Amino acid sequence: MGYDAIIVVSFGGPEGPDDVEPFLDNVLQGRPIPSPRRAAVAAHYLRFGGRSPINDRNRELVAALKVELARHGSELAVYWGNRNWHPLLADTVREMRDAGVGRALAFVTSAYASYSGCHQYLDDIARARAALGPGAPAIDKLRVFYNHPGFVAANADALVAALAETGQPARVAFTAHSIPLSMAATCDYQAQLAETARLVMAAADPQGQLPWSLAFQSRSGPPAVPWLGPDIGDHLRRLAAEGPEPVVVAPIGFVADHMEVVYDLDIEAAQVAEEVGVTMVRAATAGTHPAFVAMIRELIDERLDPSAPKLAVGPDGPYHDICRAACCPAPIGRPTTR
Repeated sequence: MGYDAIIVVSFGGPEGPDDVEPFLDNVLQGRPIPSPRRAAVAAHYLRFGGRSPINDRNRELVAALKVELARHGSELAVYWGNRNWHPLLADTVREMRDAGVGRALAFVTSAYASYSGCHQYLDDIARARAALGPGAPAIDKLRVFYNHPGFVAANADALVAALAETGQPARVAFTAHSIPLSMAATCDYQAQLAETARLVMAAADPQGQLPWSLAFQSRSGPPAVPWLGPDIGDHLRRLAAEGPEPVVVAPIGFVADHMEVVYDLDIEAAQVAEEVGVTMVRAATAGTHPAFVAMIRELIDERLDPSAPKLAVGPDGPYHDICRAACCPAPIGRPTTR
């Protein structure tokens, strides 16, 4: 099956103070949220000049992917579209159609299977295509990649570098965006995160000398609704009570620096660590690590060539290419995540 292009599909983020409120309108899509909560989220962005790091990181990824594909003789055009801010997915799909793209692959910047990290992006793609009507390019999503050796290697290298910064034995706390328990119950998100953490730890600490754990961050929604935990702030307090060793926080739930990384970890979690007297070092995200960029090309290759290997490490094997109809359903009363 031939393809003309690859589109990087991401969440998007504001790029200036005037963008923040319209961006939040796009995220919320008319769903009610208490005014204090919305104001607090807006303040996180405004603290950084109203600019999320995510779009710049995606520009870097697109540029690196173009180089990687060209180096290996690929002629696929590379596009980029976001769910919530420019370049909006619908605009990019229209651009692809106007350029004559008939069939494309989509790389979604989420490594794990969940409604908000996988199925919702399929819905976004379907809406963008439907808005164009006849002539819209067909778009097939690449599989989730939580156990792809390139993703594991990029995170393991980042963890090794962060551990070296501590200069002494440390504890490792992997983090990912929390989701409601109702959403977690209908997908493989939590199990996949635990497996990524295990694989990254095995690569970074093959002797198994360092203790590690998995925590969550960035929850939102009504306090009465249960979400995955423990929260990273609470977890840091618990680790501080257990001993003085440094803690490396490794955000394996994110492929690049989002606001959830630079605010929720670099500011909020770091403040908690300082309050409880524990040294905290934050590991880098995969970003444009060569192994991660090569992974995207390898995911493309396996869809273009049925004889190409489907790479995965650990016992799970490669995840399925085509999402099942009942996979990762939207929870009833879907909450908003940032």
